[in-house]
Amino acid sequence: MTLTRKTVYHLAAFSWYAFVVKSLIAKDGDELPPGIFVYGGPWKYLTFLNLLLQMSFFGLAALNDLQAVKKRESTLNRCKDLLFSVFAFPVGMFVVLLFWTIFAYDRELVYPATIDTFFPPWINHAMHTCVLPILLGEVLVQPHIYPQTKYALAALGGVGSAYLFWIVWVFLSVGIWVYPLLAHFSTAGVVGFFFFNMSVVTLLYVLGDKLNSHVWSKRHCIYHR
Repeated sequence: MTLTRKTVYHLAAFSWYAFVVKSLIAKDGDELPPGIFVYGGPWKYLTFLNLLLQMSFFGLAALNDLQAVKKRESTLNRCKDLLFSVFAFPVGMFVVLLFWTIFAYDRELVYPATIDTFFPPWINHAMHTCVLPILLGEVLVQPHIYPQTKYALAALGGVGSAYLFWIVWVFLSVGIWVYPLLAHFSTAGVVGFFFFNMSVVTLLYVLGDKLNSHVWSKRHCIYHR
């Protein structure tokens, strides 16, 4: 793929995510169902944080594309690869897979029907569906350099633990779980669910690494950033 097409892809993805994030933030002042945006607003939802993550990655990727060729081994480029490999791909895929799995079982546990009145279907799919094909498209657009697995998983574990602390803090502060599903668990159940989710994220990180290697080794591509 030429640099021009790659840059267009990154700019288009960044613009899309910026539009979705802006649409969600605009809802903050609306009369939403109880507990939706109380304490922390949209910032307590992994879905929203993931949108910010995806937007940040594609913005960084577009900025990197616009650098002079000789500067593409810069710190910016390394940060772009790190952000995609360790966070954007595994977290983005996790949000899509977990959301639709729970939604198919009982949507009230993760996305109550009352929300449909305030968020039209396109926003739901923008948050929980479109992320997957856009990430797979990125795998095809360019290869990414993956860090050592132990460091990547340590970073994922640290971020995951910070998010768990955040949602527990919200519960202790206002008595409302960020996700209704968590109200059905005991304390041990919440911890177990967290470790299960981290195991899934770990597998998705490995999947991203394997896909990256398979796609680009198969193409016999020598990549000069």
